[in-house]
Amino acid sequence: MATVKLLADTELSAEARAVFDDIRAVRGTEYVNNFWRALAHDPALLRATWERLKVVMAPGALDPLVKEMVYLAVSVANGCEYCIHSHTAAARAKGMTEAQHGELLAVIGMASTTNAHVSALGVPVDAAFEADTPSAER
Repeated sequence: MATVKLLADTELSAEARAVFDDIRAVRGTEYVNNFWRALAHDPALLRATWERLKVVMAPGALDPLVKEMVYLAVSVANGCEYCIHSHTAAARAKGMTEAQHGELLAVIGMASTTNAHVSALGVPVDAAFEADTPSAER
């Protein structure tokens, strides 16, 4: 259950409406999801979040599908139900197959397990993994 009212288009400030217009234009849809509707209470935060998201999720060294899968993995690790659903849908829209989804979930589960072991055991980082270690020593 939301902790703030999800604002309808008719309830938006002019600044929030401008961000929603950009979301619609960039995404090529009339649909604006609940995350943005919750953030619309704070138009400055709404705009800052949208502007940063456009930059981070744009094609770059990582393709958009990989970015969505990373976002999904972090969402699973953080236990964000909303983001898990949102970014699973986005990854599927960008071409994630059921086989890729299954492997991604297996990697997330494996990483969670090994992370817990390393943390519980207090395993020190190998010198070879340090950024200042010459690559010939790795």
